[in-house]
Amino acid sequence: MDISAVNWIGVVVAALAGFLVGGIWYGPVMGKRWMGAVGLSEEQIKQGNMAAIYGGAFAFSLLASWTLAHTFATYGQDLSVAVKVLTAFGVALGFIVPAIGTNYLFSQKSKALFFIDASYWLLFYIAMGLVHAYLP
Repeated sequence: MDISAVNWIGVVVAALAGFLVGGIWYGPVMGKRWMGAVGLSEEQIKQGNMAAIYGGAFAFSLLASWTLAHTFATYGQDLSVAVKVLTAFGVALGFIVPAIGTNYLFSQKSKALFFIDASYWLLFYIAMGLVHAYLP
């Protein structure tokens, strides 16, 4: 498959959609619970290098989006919206959730943090799957 088979606009829009989900999830929906679960105050968060944090997170979102787009392009344009969304969900459920779960077990993170973060990744990939389904 050649690289031009991937819709680069779709890659960027899907990454932005995942990023938007994160802003909502870790903002008004779960922000305070997440801060408590990781043991950070708002002041500590504000002391972080926001350009590096958000820039790096968006770069990772682009990589994840491109990988998903590449996967869909490999199988052609005949995949339905439902198949693309369920595939994206399956990637999160089958790869991302077990990976963070394993890390959280060994680093002895709380179950609350695991469920907050695992839920985010499921929503993130659903959002990207929807974008890639409608912008193939």
